[in-house]
Amino acid sequence: MKKKKDDLKDLTALELQDKLQAEREALGKLRFNHAVSPVESPARLKSTRRNVARILTEVRRREIANKAQA
Repeated sequence: MKKKKDDLKDLTALELQDKLQAEREALGKLRFNHAVSPVESPARLKSTRRNVARILTEVRRREIANKAQA
């Protein structure tokens, strides 16, 4: 099984931005739903938050790599 990090490396910059936007929207909805009434699985909040962090880390890694090449 591939790691999530490896999956993100295969995406283009545009796909990463789209995925980041989708994950942030999902996190916002989860937080709102959790504030209104407890969600079934609070672990989903944690995993979604970590997915956002993974995507941001990959975006930043690429920015640094591009600066190093220039």
